[in-house]
Amino acid sequence: MARRTGPKHKLCRQVGYALCGLPKCPAHKRPYPPGQHGPGKRTKRSEYGIQLLEKQKLRYVYGVQEKQFRRYYEEAARRKGITGANLFELLESRLDNIVYRLGFARTLDGARQLVSHGHVTVNGRRVNIASYQVQVGDSIGLTEKGREMAPVKESLENRPILPPYLSFDEASMTGVLTRKPERTEIPVDVNETLIVEFYSR
Repeated sequence: MARRTGPKHKLCRQVGYALCGLPKCPAHKRPYPPGQHGPGKRTKRSEYGIQLLEKQKLRYVYGVQEKQFRRYYEEAARRKGITGANLFELLESRLDNIVYRLGFARTLDGARQLVSHGHVTVNGRRVNIASYQVQVGDSIGLTEKGREMAPVKESLENRPILPPYLSFDEASMTGVLTRKPERTEIPVDVNETLIVEFYSR
């Protein structure tokens, strides 16, 4: 599946949010679109434009393509409960995202690469599908080769605080999704209500 291969920080500045998740992202200091004219004068966005921007932000944060994102939304709408919260639960439970949250990689792109190269295991079995849906109780670990990789070791040394729905065992270097993530616990600054409105037009 094709993915964006252009400048990551340029995209962050375009939407005014650090999509890459890095603390040194230029979007923190310059939350305006890139270009030779600097911040300039922003044009007022329409209601549709605001809704579209929120959808694109969420897509870019999780690295999901348009068709796949639409399928996530449709699944979220079919489930009981609040559609926006269901959508976040589905996206947050992706294997590549769980690998990133556990601290095996510094970025989501790095986590996706770990998964696609076959360095990640789920319940002891190797899984190389980034969009694999991790279930409550699943144990996420690394292969023997994956544990010895320098980027993985470096990332684990600077591992961020785990979200409350994950646990991590230092001895076995495995993490577990202990329960379903709740919207208030997911550190993504996106208004999901606008996304629901976008698809409900």
